Amino acid sequence: MKVIPAIDLKGGQCVRLQKGDYNTMHKVAEDAVETARRFLDAGATLIHMVDLDAAKDGGRANYGVVERVIRETGATVELGGGIRAMEDIEAALSLGVWRVIIGSAAVRNPGFVVEAVKKYGETIVTGVDAKSKTVRTDGWLGDSGENYISFAERMESYGVKNIIFTDIDKDGMLAGPNFDQLAALRASVACKVIASGGVSTLKDIRRLKKLGIEGAIAGRAVYTGTLDLALAIREAAQ
Repeated sequence: MKVIPAIDLKGGQCVRLQKGDYNTMHKVAEDAVETARRFLDAGATLIHMVDLDAAKDGGRANYGVVERVIRETGATVELGGGIRAMEDIEAALSLGVWRVIIGSAAVRNPGFVVEAVKKYGETIVTGVDAKSKTVRTDGWLGDSGENYISFAERMESYGVKNIIFTDIDKDGMLAGPNFDQLAALRASVACKVIASGGVSTLKDIRRLKKLGIEGAIAGRAVYTGTLDLALAIREAAQ
């Protein structure tokens, strides 16, 4: 299993939110490049980056920061936030991004996912962001009404090989992932499942690994020191 540290960007700054609420935003690090270097030094082989500005209102205001992280550190990066059309994928890949995460657009325009997977294969990741078992959109403010498992199964049927599952109620709360929903998802799809939201202890890493989850995104816990990234990476790799 892979532990994937996260860098969320708003106005060029490294920030964290709680439950996706922009009103809870606070800066957690001074510089994204130095943060990425610290993650790489701890043994990370992939960094999860989210452009919160793009997720909320489009645009690519943080793309310069993403490009600097990749160019100056050599990090392998996956990027989400505001990926709504093929030109958005192309713009992200032009930065040197390794793979791209489609979130809300996968709900509103499933044909976009089909087209993207056909052209880019495993470069495309789908985000399954759930609250009370239904998939949320538009910065998690909109409720699609679709069950998260049926949505994941549909994405898999389009050829998606990697899914990032986020329990919104767990995100940024340091309270552990939603193991029950992750177990149900793991039993329902054959594609790789990456857990996001609430990952905060080595015990969480062990439980996720036991469930057969292929990846765990760690955000707030890494910044607060609740989770020692280097130890978590070693634990996951055993």
